[in-house]
Amino acid sequence: MVSERASAINSESLQVLAQWLKSNGTRQVRETDPRRTILDRYPVGLFSEAELEALWDVLEG
Repeated sequence: MVSERASAINSESLQVLAQWLKSNGTRQVRETDPRRTILDRYPVGLFSEAELEALWDVLEG
């Protein structure tokens, strides 16, 4: 009985996941902005504007 319920839940979950992937799977993932990541990750004032520009240049190659 328990395995039948688990199987039904799994089947339903897989169907929901498949539908979501059909709807959303082809969307392009937004490319992350390294500058924004640095600004969000580190405390304000840790990098000067010049240091941030230098890091940006390194990240862009």
